[in-house]
Amino acid sequence: MKNYKTFEEIEFDLKRLSLERQIAIEELKGVKGEIKEDLKPSVWLQTIWKYAYKYGAIMLLKKIIR
Repeated sequence: MKNYKTFEEIEFDLKRLSLERQIAIEELKGVKGEIKEDLKPSVWLQTIWKYAYKYGAIMLLKKIIR
């Protein structure tokens, strides 16, 4: 536990903690936005298309090699 000698020290720490809290809240908002974007159906379709394309390319290579 920190011992304070003046009110200015207390006010400084309170202001610093308040700013740290605001920064943390803004970071959480950013993460929320990222998650919201990741859950959109268009992102799902792009992911499915990417894996289907890779699978198709592998199957095509297998047929060519045989």
